[in-house]
Amino acid sequence: MGTAIVVIVLLLIVVGGGFYLIRSQAEAKRRQLEDAKSEARRWLERLGGQVLNLTGTDLASQQALADASERYNAAGSQMEQAQTAEQARLVKETALEGLYYVRAAREAMGMDPGPPLPEDSERERAGKVTEHRAVDVEGHHYEASPEPSSHTPHYYPGGRVAGRPVPRGWYSEPWWKPALVAGAWGFGSMLLFSAMFSGMAGIASADAWQDGYDAGQEDAMEGGDAGDAGGDAGDAGGDAGGDFGGGDFGGGDFGGGFGDFGGGDFGGF
Repeated sequence: MGTAIVVIVLLLIVVGGGFYLIRSQAEAKRRQLEDAKSEARRWLERLGGQVLNLTGTDLASQQALADASERYNAAGSQMEQAQTAEQARLVKETALEGLYYVRAAREAMGMDPGPPLPEDSERERAGKVTEHRAVDVEGHHYEASPEPSSHTPHYYPGGRVAGRPVPRGWYSEPWWKPALVAGAWGFGSMLLFSAMFSGMAGIASADAWQDGYDAGQEDAMEGGDAGDAGGDAGDAGGDAGGDFGGGDFGGGDFGGGFGDFGGGDFGGF
């Protein structure tokens, strides 16, 4: 009899402990979700305030704000459906993408871009457009520039698209959009990338880009190291009596890039 009572007590302790553990885990997940939602809501509200109160004054700023508005709507939809902390974090990422477009629009209008946004290693390592390029690929004209203009009104904050890096900059059209939507690059995309970015500091070679995102980043970073070495050599030359210029190249940001796709079709996009 005494043994049976001991067994029952032990079973109750085990069951009670298991129940308590399950309740504790559920409560921890609930708190994590609420915290993640609160953080995401803060960025979403910040994006909404910018989208609702800014009006573009030229084609570039109007397009960037249209992309920001798209991200705002997407983030709002994601927030309504978020049931996990990870889903709430995706809301924050979408809202941040929109804020990068807002920042670009403000700069295009000659306004203060506002406080800095959180950095992201992928955006930083994707590189950025450092010079104006105009190329013709398979009968279609493309342009890229570090600055907005009537010829380059489409901004991209930089980052990963379908596993490959796309540099931050202003473009004549969002040539990355088909891959962003389909999740895969079309035939001939390497040719366009090569023509547009060949030899540009801090950007992957076409072959490395074709091999994939990690290879492209490694290639670009090696190019950056070479640039740093050149800068060091320039400093040494300056100490010897001659000054040599060196350039810095930084990373980029990543946004949604769901603006209108203009121009025409390219190489199977």
